[in-house]
Amino acid sequence: MLQSLALRDFVIVDRLELDFSKGFSVLTGETGAGKSILLDALGLALGERADSSQIREGASRAEISVIFEIEGELQNSVRSWLEENDFFSENDGTSLVIKRSIDSSGRSKAYINGGVASLNQLREIGDRLVDIHGQHAHQLLLKGGAQRELLDRHANLLQDVSEVHQAFRVMNETAKQLKQAEDAGADLQREKERLEWQLEELNEIAPQPKEWEEIQVDHARLANSAKIIQGSQTAIDLLSDAEQSIESQLNRAKQEIDSLVEHDAALKEISENLDSAQIQVDEAIHGLNRYLQKMDLDPDRLAEIEERMQTLHSAARKYKVNPEELPALWVATQEKLDAFTAAQDIDALRKKLQTLEQTFSTLAKKLSSKRQKAALVLSQSVTQAMQNLAMSGGQLQIAVTPCEPYSHGIDQIEFLIAAHAGSTPRPLSKVASGGELARISLAISVITSKASFTPTLIFDEVDSGIGGAVAQTVGELLKQLGQSHQILCVTHLAQVAAQGDHHFKVVKQQMNGKTKSGVESLGRQERIEEIARMLGGTSITDTTRRHARELLNMT
Repeated sequence: MLQSLALRDFVIVDRLELDFSKGFSVLTGETGAGKSILLDALGLALGERADSSQIREGASRAEISVIFEIEGELQNSVRSWLEENDFFSENDGTSLVIKRSIDSSGRSKAYINGGVASLNQLREIGDRLVDIHGQHAHQLLLKGGAQRELLDRHANLLQDVSEVHQAFRVMNETAKQLKQAEDAGADLQREKERLEWQLEELNEIAPQPKEWEEIQVDHARLANSAKIIQGSQTAIDLLSDAEQSIESQLNRAKQEIDSLVEHDAALKEISENLDSAQIQVDEAIHGLNRYLQKMDLDPDRLAEIEERMQTLHSAARKYKVNPEELPALWVATQEKLDAFTAAQDIDALRKKLQTLEQTFSTLAKKLSSKRQKAALVLSQSVTQAMQNLAMSGGQLQIAVTPCEPYSHGIDQIEFLIAAHAGSTPRPLSKVASGGELARISLAISVITSKASFTPTLIFDEVDSGIGGAVAQTVGELLKQLGQSHQILCVTHLAQVAAQGDHHFKVVKQQMNGKTKSGVESLGRQERIEEIARMLGGTSITDTTRRHARELLNMT
């Protein structure tokens, strides 16, 4: 759940630290007080795009910090995601810290548990933690794609949809390959012949991995063998064979020092160092001798290497690659020819396409069957909720009708509404008024959220367009939902606000000629005053206070 939100120099907020609890929390305040600022800040922490206009006037940087408490089964999921994305796991995965900053140039930085994060990573982790139902969610409900996605998400069919999408993509790609093979004709044949000729030549050369590097080393050694031998022999002479060799001089120096050790023990260490030097020189002499014995002076081998280098160099120049890239070109040519041959096999492509079509059909029919069952259950649940939202006798039908195959299956999903008893269900966009649409949207949001694994649900003025007894019911629905989820609701309705387990008031003040916004956590008496304000507007009377107490006592 959302544990805390801290803001610094964000829009009209100077500094703000806000702690949240489980259950149903409401945020209220006068229009323009800044209720949306909190949600905007949370949205930025969850990956929305930022700009410099969100920095408080006179400040150089805005900062947002959010802490989530991770509970239950979600811990394993979040911990796995953090490990996959190379983020540190705070408190063994029981908490998660997100920070976002924006500077005056509009650039932003994001961090997850102290590690640098991308916006995409913020969105990915945010989807697991928070689900925001915006005040314009009902408008999205009018779009067919949104209706299909809502049903699929509610019924946990996203994995099935993903499998159908993948099958459709592969099927389409194969269909394109078949058409290209059927249309291309002579051009394809010429390209195949070119690849065959190239492969034949590379097969003859047979360039091996690391071969170019190895023969360069061998060539350098063999081409300079005389110089190497002469230099090695000179070194041996200097070390041991000459009259004044290093070996003999070290021996004499060792004898001199050893004769002095009895007079001064401090020379013993120097004597030991000379021992080590003698050993090192002796090993060098033996090593040089062994090297000279093994030295290959075969001139034929040098000629072979030079010929091979010329062959590889010519081939590389011909195919416009570096010599060391020839082995990779050889493999790639074989793979291209294999793929080309397969692509040219029209009969094989036709058989492959038939198999893929059958796979797609099987998956799509399976998805369609699940959608039909889920549509019936969701329709019944929303219809039942509508009865308590001033839509008695109304019903929602979710039509799952066949359509031409596409990336999301073989179904067209459409929400049909009968606003009153006896009326024929018609498309939502053609029947529902603004208020009815808001109520239906709210009913769907609450019902679908019950099955959501997301721990924190935020409703941003989704109760607009309703009032009276309906508002009371809305508050009860959200309160009920708060028993299984953390609910945050921005509302203008006193009936909804009175149902909250926790109440926050957003206030706007003038300080030193500047407008600042803040948030207060309200106690019992303060809630009475705020709910009275929401009931009576600017005029708060004993009557509105009494009504506010009644609303609070009803919860």
